[in-house]
Amino acid sequence: MANATFIGLGTMGSGMAANLLKSGHSVTFWNRTQSAGADLERSGAKRASSIAEAVQGAEFVLYCLSNDEAVKAVVFGADGIAANASSDTIVIDLSTIDTNTSADEAAEYSRLGIRFLDAPVFGTRGEAASGGLWIVIGGDEEVFESARVVLEPLSETLHYMGKAGSGVRMKLVGNLLVAAQLESLGEALSLAKKAGLRLSDVLGVIHVADFRSPIYDGVGANVLAGDYSPDFALDLMLKDANLIRDFADRVGVRIPAASATRNVIQRAVEAGYASENASAFIKVIAEDAGVDLRE
Repeated sequence: MANATFIGLGTMGSGMAANLLKSGHSVTFWNRTQSAGADLERSGAKRASSIAEAVQGAEFVLYCLSNDEAVKAVVFGADGIAANASSDTIVIDLSTIDTNTSADEAAEYSRLGIRFLDAPVFGTRGEAASGGLWIVIGGDEEVFESARVVLEPLSETLHYMGKAGSGVRMKLVGNLLVAAQLESLGEALSLAKKAGLRLSDVLGVIHVADFRSPIYDGVGANVLAGDYSPDFALDLMLKDANLIRDFADRVGVRIPAASATRNVIQRAVEAGYASENASAFIKVIAEDAGVDLRE
């Protein structure tokens, strides 16, 4: 088993760190907020007082952080990973961030002779806790094979996508599809309700038809229950929608449907739903239609 360090015990990170520990790895962790991690300590993980201390002697350093600013602070600071990791360490960024930030990380680690993978994850709090994430990986393939030992306990499936940056690019492509499905579900349910259909019957058709989707099933049931408790917060979905927009601009691809969805997400954040689940922007679609989707 490996000596692994995990940095960032937010919505996703706490579950991932716990699964590393359950799989038999020795786990050291660091989190900016000291109140996090008590359960990990009770289970045998070691709390570090600084990033520099956390990465000392680590075979693997993994981190999952909420945005680019957090990643830059953890990676590039004087107390950061790049300045303190050794060439024997494999560093794995599990965050969803801008492709330029990921490229900057890869360049700095390469300059220092540190092996690096970008490996953002698909899934929410539940999949992180159960070890059921879907992870997309960019970087050297031999490094990826060496890192399987710490990635497999976190995941249902692993997908090697190619050279450095490929994981982050795939994550943004996938998040475009997630947002599109939520938008289409909100529009479809609002139209059905306005047309006089019973929404539980509508979901019954969606569950079996050739356009079925796990997102439609899970989110649809919660929408009818009026449940928008956060597994992945709406303000983070807006962050991701902005990343997708910038990425598409950078590579020269027009994404009109995704741009329209981003505007709805922005309106929902401005309406006060930022801390609710990402699906809460469906409420704005329903409000525009003048319907209540609860049954």
